[in-house]
Amino acid sequence: MDTKMDDENLDLTGKQKAAALLITLGPEAASHVLKHFEEEEIETLTYEIAQMGRVPSGVKEAVLEECYHMSFVSEGLDAGGYEYARDMLARALGSQKAREFMDRVKLRSQGAPFDFLDDADPAQIANSLKNEHPQTIALIVSYLKAAKAAGVLSNFEERLQGEVASRIAAMDRVSPDVIKDVEAGVKGKLSSLLMQQNYASAGGVASLVSILHQVDRSTEKAIMDALDENQPKVAEEVRQKMFIFENIITLDDRAIQRILRDVDNKDLILALKGASEEVKNLIFRNLSKRAAQLLKEELGIMGPVRLRNVEEAQQRIVGIIRQLETADEIVISRPGQDEVIS
Repeated sequence: MDTKMDDENLDLTGKQKAAALLITLGPEAASHVLKHFEEEEIETLTYEIAQMGRVPSGVKEAVLEECYHMSFVSEGLDAGGYEYARDMLARALGSQKAREFMDRVKLRSQGAPFDFLDDADPAQIANSLKNEHPQTIALIVSYLKAAKAAGVLSNFEERLQGEVASRIAAMDRVSPDVIKDVEAGVKGKLSSLLMQQNYASAGGVASLVSILHQVDRSTEKAIMDALDENQPKVAEEVRQKMFIFENIITLDDRAIQRILRDVDNKDLILALKGASEEVKNLIFRNLSKRAAQLLKEELGIMGPVRLRNVEEAQQRIVGIIRQLETADEIVISRPGQDEVIS
């Protein structure tokens, strides 16, 4: 009976993996591999191959990746192991496909960019980088974990904070060569050379938003003021992502009640049409019983509405929330920020 496999079932024995690998390689390449086995091992593998049905693409990729990883990473193997694995894959997949496959496996065996800074003090990192070009700083900071990046940014002077933040938001894709050049320029101040990786992307508005979620209010304000002055469109995009309507559940009841005083009832109904039950319940409990009942009734009789109209209403409410925070009438809690005592 054929051994059944699918892309979700990769829990194979060692013998089954070997058989799947030989099937994947094809008769010619497999024959060269089998020459290195003893007769008893060949018999065992032949049996497994005979019992095995179709090998799905997910299983093929898994066994090829494991084979290459073992030959390339394992200690005690010289360059012959690498060359052998590359040749084997090239014969099975073609040179271009083999190269792509090997590069992908190689990336998985290496750490994340700048991960040697994970345990470094943010103030020390900032001090080491403060005289570098803002673009260089932006590249490095964008690869740090959000909390670490926030700590580094907070230790820069306001002018530099704004410049770095602007460049992080505008950053898109960065080639390995650029990464290597940056590392070579600051290696004496940071750490040992980075191992070559095919870094795909860094920075962008999402990266900056993650960082801003971690900084204190004064640092956030300084950065946003700089963005308002130098890149107003980017600043608005950042604001839209900084606090979304569903984040309203993080606010306390007093803040919700203050917000509701300024919100147009039509906007509230539209916004709640596309909101989660958790958000709806939060709003209901901060209204009077009569107001909550009326709101529920209006939501119940409201017909289908355009998603765009719902999102626009939610954005108008978010705009009110931002205004109230700027005026210090409500508080939006941030990680690492001092607790507020009522």
